[in-house]
Amino acid sequence: MPTRKIRPEAPPPLRIGVLGCANIARQFCRDVAASPAVRVDAVASRDATRAAAFAAEFGIARAVGSYEALLADEALDAIYVPLPNAMHAEWAMRAMAHGKHVLCEKPLACSLDEARQMVEASRRHDRFLLEAYPYWFQPQTGQLLELLRDRAIGEVRWMQACAGFTLRNPASDIRLVPELGGGALLDIGSYPLSLVRLVMGCAPRRVSAEATWSPSGVDIAIAATLHFADGRRAQISAAMDVGYVRRAVIAGSQGTIECEFLNHTAEPGAPHPWGYVPSPLRVRRGVSNQVPYESLYSPAGSGFRFAAEAFAKVVRERDRPAIERAAQASLDLAATMEAVLRSAREGGTVDVAT
Repeated sequence: MPTRKIRPEAPPPLRIGVLGCANIARQFCRDVAASPAVRVDAVASRDATRAAAFAAEFGIARAVGSYEALLADEALDAIYVPLPNAMHAEWAMRAMAHGKHVLCEKPLACSLDEARQMVEASRRHDRFLLEAYPYWFQPQTGQLLELLRDRAIGEVRWMQACAGFTLRNPASDIRLVPELGGGALLDIGSYPLSLVRLVMGCAPRRVSAEATWSPSGVDIAIAATLHFADGRRAQISAAMDVGYVRRAVIAGSQGTIECEFLNHTAEPGAPHPWGYVPSPLRVRRGVSNQVPYESLYSPAGSGFRFAAEAFAKVVRERDRPAIERAAQASLDLAATMEAVLRSAREGGTVDVAT
């Protein structure tokens, strides 16, 4: 009689509470709903009726009318923080003090000091804190890093990355409110800056930047040059008054890579139900303009789901080294953003804090 193979039991899902009912929270809950690795078990809003409606829409078991009540829920393992930028530090640290791991929307914080406090709280409470750039966890990003490690384009010498979109309702958009951490750099600009950090592997030594300022005092558009200690350079730009754009060029000694570093991707073919689109890496393995680009497609999907599942994995495996590597990247990004904004306001070149 043949022996029946016993499949190992799948680990229980990471039980997540969502702090707030903003549009990004809606997308997160929609995209992770089918994941076996994570489960949204509760949602909080300062409006109990709104929380209840949100929970009913996404089949979430519990809805509470205060953020504090969500943090006190002992049945939760982790909190997802999609609040306005200026609220990330306070509520992430409160969540970790309540024994919860935290998946925090980008940017982690509005200043280097806040980011340092958050990382210290993670260590002090022995909780895991991860900044959630959805594209970081896309298979395409892993493929990009593998190409760079394998020196497919030789030594990276220089790169450019940009991102932009148009604000639909500038008069009421929180991304123009200084007190809430508004501005192009902290919002859309954190994406190209984070890609530079990912590719270069460290923070720049100094930066120089220029910006266009909105009537509220935040940057509506910004551009910066980043100078690295070993002579490499990168340029980033971000704007909230242009047509949608998201693109990067990475130039090496033996070739070039182009990509869109999208948060969410789709397989080529039929239209995606949520509007996600295919996006290949384009690789030129050679220095001549006669060398054709090669298009490389990776497995596609929602960056929210990829990020949540990666977070669940490091929590389950107690992978503190992975969290510490991510923490260093987040600190480097906070220091760089602070220097870029200072350069844009004061003029000249500004050293990046270490």
